[in-house]
Amino acid sequence: MSDAKNNKDISIEEAKGAANAALADATVTDEQLIGWINSRRSIGNLNEPAPTHEQIMTAIGCATTAPDHKKLQPWRFIVTEGEARHAFGQALVAAAEAQAMAAGETLSDKESQKITTLPLRAPVIITVVTKMEAHKKVPPFEQMLSAGAAVQNLILALKAQGFSTVWRTGLLCNEPAVKAYFGVSAEDYVTAFVYTGTSLRHTPTRKSIDIEPLIRFES
Repeated sequence: MSDAKNNKDISIEEAKGAANAALADATVTDEQLIGWINSRRSIGNLNEPAPTHEQIMTAIGCATTAPDHKKLQPWRFIVTEGEARHAFGQALVAAAEAQAMAAGETLSDKESQKITTLPLRAPVIITVVTKMEAHKKVPPFEQMLSAGAAVQNLILALKAQGFSTVWRTGLLCNEPAVKAYFGVSAEDYVTAFVYTGTSLRHTPTRKSIDIEPLIRFES
């Protein structure tokens, strides 16, 4: 997969199998599940231990249960870890340099160094990209939404296994250099860099949101 040859392109069927095996005996009350989802937080800087490959496969299996009209499987998952994170950083730098050049600017050494080290903020990064196809009943926006739902499932499944995450994108994620690194076509998108690992600090309590202004009931 271009320069991402050290990354692991996950088999959808293998991932589903891992998820089904891990969750077969899981039991939780409705109240526990709702409270647990409401406790999710994004954590920026993450450390070892990282999830094992088996745990990652389980999480990706959960991701593939996202709503998927006509079962097109419009998402793919690339796991970046170890030294491959440095190659990913170089792809981000190439994207930033291209952006700067297009604006008639030059990327400074300080900026370049900062961008290079961005992927080192977590031991594992799971990149979720779209793999959309033309379908008369499933427009591209539905396939993109399915990819977003897959990301949320992925994050929750990692949380269930004791890991913290942050969903990152940014202005560089769909630059040609980054797409080329992950083998993403011009018509597809990088939808998420899910930085994954262990947080060394206490997870802050989520502030409640007043949902009344966000809802309208019709009958």
